[in-house]
Amino acid sequence: MEPSETTRYASLRARAVLVTGGGSGIGAALVRAFCEQGARVGFLDIAAAPSESLVRAIAGDGLPPPVFMPCDLRDIDALRQAVAAMKTAIGPISVLVNNAAHDERHDWADVTPAYWDERFAVNLRHQFFAAQAVIDDMKADGGGSIINFTSTSWMVGVGGMAAYTAAKSGVIGLTRSLARDLGPFGIRCNAVAPGWVMTERQVSLWLTPESEKRLLEDQCLKFKLVPEDMAPLTLFLAADDSRAITSQTFVADAGLL
Repeated sequence: MEPSETTRYASLRARAVLVTGGGSGIGAALVRAFCEQGARVGFLDIAAAPSESLVRAIAGDGLPPPVFMPCDLRDIDALRQAVAAMKTAIGPISVLVNNAAHDERHDWADVTPAYWDERFAVNLRHQFFAAQAVIDDMKADGGGSIINFTSTSWMVGVGGMAAYTAAKSGVIGLTRSLARDLGPFGIRCNAVAPGWVMTERQVSLWLTPESEKRLLEDQCLKFKLVPEDMAPLTLFLAADDSRAITSQTFVADAGLL
C-alpha cells in the first residue's frame, strides 16, 4: 500500500510509538507505517541485520528513520532496560504495539516443560512486561494505546503448534484484563488477530500451491494477505480516532473465520 493511500492521523504526528519485533514481517510494515504518519518510532528486535536494513531503507525513502535497539524479549531485565533507553531516545511512550512472536511448529508429543515455557516467553510473557514498562508514561500523559497482536490460529483450531496457540489465546485474556485495569487512566488496550499473512518467513517455510489454493477457497476475499494489510487497522487503534474503543479483538483475515 502506498503512503498516499493510507489515512493520515493528526494525533499520531510526533507521538512516541514502540513496536516489538519490528525488524521484519508484520512488524516492519507497522514501523514503516508509523514513520509515514510522522510519529517518533522505536522498535525492538532480536535480529540486527534485517532491523538495521529497515532503518536504512526508511531513511532512504526520505522519512525520519526509526530507532532500533536489539533485544531478546525473553530476557525481561533486558526488555526493561531497552524500553528505558527507548524512552530517552524517542520520548515517553504513548503507543505500544506488542507484535513480536514466533510461530514455531512442534509435535505435542515432543514438548517438554522447558520448551513450553520458552514458547510462552516468546509469544506472551513479554507483552505484559512491555506494557508494564510503559504504563507510567501513558498515565502521566492522560492516556495511551496498547495494541497486542494475537493470531487466528487458535480460533480456527490449527494443530501442530499447541504451545503457540495456547500462548496466543492468552493474549486475549491479557488484553481484556489490561483494558479493565488501565481504563480509569485513559489507557486503551485492544488486540489484532491476523489471518495467514504472507511474510517472507511464511512463504519460504509453509506456503505451497496446495495450501494457497485451500486458503483462497476458504477466505471470503480472494487475495493473499501481506504485512501491509495489518497497518491501517493498527494505525486506527493507535490514533485518537479510536478513543472509545478498548478491550476488543479485531480479526483481519480476509474472511477466513
